[in-house]
Amino acid sequence: MEATLTKPETLRADWFAFSLCSLSYLLGGTASTLMATFLPVAIPELLGKSVSEAQLGDVGAYISAAFLYGWMAGGLLFGLVGDRIGRARAVAFVTFLYGIAMVLTVFAPSWPIMLLCRFLTGAGVGGVLLLTTVYLSEIWPEKSRAVVLGILAVMFPVGIVATGGLNAGLVPWRQAFWLGIIPVLVSLLMFVRLPESDNWIRLRQRPNSEKAWTPADRTNLLTGVVIFGAVLIGLWGTFSWIPTWVQSLLPAGQAGGRERGLTMMLLGIGGIIGGMLSGVLIGRLGTRTTLLLTFAGCAGGCALLFLSNRQFSPVIYAETALVALFFGISQGALSSIIPALFPVRIRATAAGISFNIGRFFTATAVFFVGTMVAGLGGFGNALLIFSIAFLIAWMAVFVRYRPTAPNPSANAAR
Repeated sequence: MEATLTKPETLRADWFAFSLCSLSYLLGGTASTLMATFLPVAIPELLGKSVSEAQLGDVGAYISAAFLYGWMAGGLLFGLVGDRIGRARAVAFVTFLYGIAMVLTVFAPSWPIMLLCRFLTGAGVGGVLLLTTVYLSEIWPEKSRAVVLGILAVMFPVGIVATGGLNAGLVPWRQAFWLGIIPVLVSLLMFVRLPESDNWIRLRQRPNSEKAWTPADRTNLLTGVVIFGAVLIGLWGTFSWIPTWVQSLLPAGQAGGRERGLTMMLLGIGGIIGGMLSGVLIGRLGTRTTLLLTFAGCAGGCALLFLSNRQFSPVIYAETALVALFFGISQGALSSIIPALFPVRIRATAAGISFNIGRFFTATAVFFVGTMVAGLGGFGNALLIFSIAFLIAWMAVFVRYRPTAPNPSANAAR
């Protein structure tokens, strides 16, 4: 009788934890794009004068870069913190961090202070994306873990879409950042209610638990960095430039707003659906086969899209949706597969490195798009070069990746 009562309570606790983590993940997506929505009105107020388009671009670039560098720093630093103080407390802390940074943005008196607020917001969001993934991968039953992590992965783009609900013409930009109160309140609930990972607790209870990195750990770290880094370069080197490529296919003088808008919608919707399908595919095909098919689909879809179109036609919508679907599957699948490469004692730290080192290379690589467009004779050829990164990821999976034990407790013992 006691065993019968225990199981539903455990399931309720898991779903409550998932709900809090999903809400934090979703609001992180909103926090990441909220300032971009208000830059044209926020920067003149912060500078105390009207600004030219060039000044707006310069200051806006600094503010955007501050968030991205914070994101990378948070993903690297808070992985280490999560391994030291526990998953639940670390998740609560990073949720509080980006929430309170958003609230402080309301009172930012100048743009240098705004840079600090955006850096801290990015650090918190980077920590949330990493630690919620690691935390849920350890507390969730193995049978449905990949499905749940795939759903979690799509919360971020859902949060980005939700940002559009804040009408910049009706909501003053400072008032919009009071939204940070919600993640602050969520973090307080997390501090009180989130159950700690049993795997992490068991590890900490060992008086002589080994924390050193083994040769196998270093090998898996290199595998994780290469796979996720290559996918990031391929994803952002193509995804963010597809609307510009679409514009280049239209006749001179055509505005292209409708075509670019529909393309972006398809990229977002395809990514969300792909992320939700990723867990099902892993359950049916296994992790290695799913990754191989997904990266082949990403590379093949990009080749079809960029090689078969020299002028705009409606078929581009269908091909874009296909590419976006594979993009989404890749992100959802890697969210569950990368943490599983590592034992509990270093999982957050190693996953943080795998997820974030590639962001430095991605930010650098995308700057070369303009040069490649001029040298290769158009956006299509340049973006096709970036899609080669998916073949590198495919080769890394084929040569280096071997599925780990499905039971997280087995990893803890290593």
